[in-house]
Formats: sequence, C-alpha cells, structure tokens
Amino acid sequence: MPHKSANELTPPADMVARFRRDLEAITGESPRPDKQLGVAVSGGPDSLALLLLAHAGYPGCVVAATVDHGLRAEAAEEAAVVSALCARLGIAHAVLAPTTALAGPGNLQDRARALRYRLLEAWARGGGDAAHAPWIAVAHQQDDLAETFLMRARRGAGVGGLAAMARARALGEDGPLLVRPLLGWRRDTLAAIVADAGLVAAEDPSNRHPRFDRSRVRALLSATGELPPHRLALAAANLRDAEEALAWVAEREWAARVRVDSEGAVRIDSAGLPYELRRRLAIRAIATLRGGERSGAGGGTGIDRLVAALDSGRSATLAGVAAAPMGAEWRFRMAPPRRSH
Repeated sequence: MPHKSANELTPPADMVARFRRDLEAITGESPRPDKQLGVAVSGGPDSLALLLLAHAGYPGCVVAATVDHGLRAEAAEEAAVVSALCARLGIAHAVLAPTTALAGPGNLQDRARALRYRLLEAWARGGGDAAHAPWIAVAHQQDDLAETFLMRARRGAGVGGLAAMARARALGEDGPLLVRPLLGWRRDTLAAIVADAGLVAAEDPSNRHPRFDRSRVRALLSATGELPPHRLALAAANLRDAEEALAWVAEREWAARVRVDSEGAVRIDSAGLPYELRRRLAIRAIATLRGGERSGAGGGTGIDRLVAALDSGRSATLAGVAAAPMGAEWRFRMAPPRRSH
C-alpha cells in the first residue's frame, strides 16, 4: 500500500482547532518559525497523534525528537520509523540517546522518565533544529491521568500525589516549558487519529506487562465500567486546584514563620499551623539545608514520622538533617557525620 501524502495525514479540522485551543491555553501564543514547538514522539499512538495534530495546527513551526533509552532492541527501529514520518511531513527530527547505560537504584520507569526529560531539555537548549523551541509537548492524555490517580491512591498518596500532573512545567532553571496539551483527550480518540492516517503505531510491551503498576491499573480500568477515566481525571484536576492553594498558603507561611539563625539552622514557628502546613514547611526546611535537593524528604512516610516526633516533643533525623523541637519552634540543621569505627 502506498504511503499517504502529507495532506492525507492531516486530522479532521475540528480536531486540529481543538488542539490549537488546548495548546495556546497553556502557552498563551502560537508557535512560529522563530519560536517553534518541540514534540516528543516515541512512536506510540498518543505521541503520533500529537505529532500529526501539531503539524496540522502549526505547519513549518514544529520540530520533533525521539528518545531511545537503550532498554529495548526495537527502540532504534521505532525511532527510524518516526524519522521517516517526520521526513514525509517536512519536520526536523532528532534521535536522543544516553551516552551511558541506564542504571541505578529505584524504579526503572521512574529513572527512564528522568533521563528522558534530561535529554529533551538538553536538546531544546542546544543548537541546531531545536534552538528556538521554548516548548516541548508530550502526549500525556486523560487515561494517563486516571491511571496515575489510581496508582497513587493505592499507595496512600496525599493531596500533592493525587493532584493531576501540571499542564506545564519548566525543565530546569530557565529551561524549555514541558507542556501537556492532550490532558483533556481520551486514548481512543488519539488512536483513531493515527488509524485514520493509515499509520501503525509502535507498541511498548511494558504497557501490558503485569510487572508494572501502570499495566495492572490499566487492565483494571479496562475490566470495569465503575471507574470512568474522565471522572477520575476530574477528581485529579480538582486536587490540582487544592494543591496549588495549599502551596500558595505554604509560601506565605514560610515567609512569615521561618528564619535562619546565626548558626545556619532553619527555625520554624509551628504554633497553630494545621498538620499539612507543618509537613510542607518541614520538607522545605530540609530541602533548604540540602541546597534545594528534596530527595528523601518529601516522599513516603519518613516526613510523617519526623513531624509526628516533633509534635510529641522528640528530635528526629531525615535525609541527613536533624530536627529538634524547642517549644513550638522547630530547629533544623545538618546532622553531624557518623563516626566510622
């Protein structure tokens, strides 16, 4: 079967208009030749639909990149397929790969995600095709929101964890803006755009492997009609609003209640603060002492145990930071190094 022409790959006009509205609600302006939209394309159905919508909405104003994490033998072939499609569309395309193997402790998918964003940030900051791409669009959609909400609810996440992923966030200091214009779109709608274009999307087998949390949650949602994804996504969006309100209040309380003493310790006046605000200020105090690094301070139950200890008048240590109650004031300082025996 011959390839369709670039014009025949164009999604329906109403879909393109919807995409433009959704993107520009985030960016506040249209991409243009000197200020292009970067698109992250894995070759899966969601990202292929994103590429087609972006090209149709902003012809001549789009560049694309595919990240090959080096985890699957098929990834190089999938990237080549994306390159060929971009060539048909007249879109400059780069394949990004790490210089060393993806290794380290913790969740493999989390590490791959962090690597992907580092590579995309460097691509957008660098010269060449992406030099004028202040935005990088990724293809997270409504079903992703629902799945993430359930995954985190199973782990007992709080407001911040259950909140919908942000529609935009900066990658690094003064870096490109990562944008998610498809958060209101369903997975089957995007798949239909790809199918109508006559394209065959890549299928990542990890999306079906029961080893991964997301795969199990996806199967659960497919098996029941009692958890409609659009309702779960709405709950996550409402919690995003609540999270932003809490963050706003916490910022004000930090300015009013926190000081750094002459020894470099961070002191918090915790009197009268609700638990969630005490918790957030404690996380920020630890991060401040660690040079802005929040790893180990904001997740899991460690911070809850630390706050509980301080509330009961006991000292505690977390992520290399020692905290001690002095009445209603909490004092945080770097813990002394452990002595070796």
